[in-house]
Amino acid sequence: MVGRLGGQLRVTPSAVLGWDMGAALAMARALGIDTLITAELLPEIEAVMVRKLNEQMEGSRDG
Repeated sequence: MVGRLGGQLRVTPSAVLGWDMGAALAMARALGIDTLITAELLPEIEAVMVRKLNEQMEGSRDG
């Protein structure tokens, strides 16, 4: 499911903020994934994703 959330990113010109959690929960429902488990696990995964993507963006700006 996480791989399918790439199109649901919330971004600014200078940073990734996170996933659209409403869309993520709707996707979980559509895929038959328990939404309670999704709501518990996705924020932890999201935090790592946001940190890593922002580090990559910062590195590409620095040259």
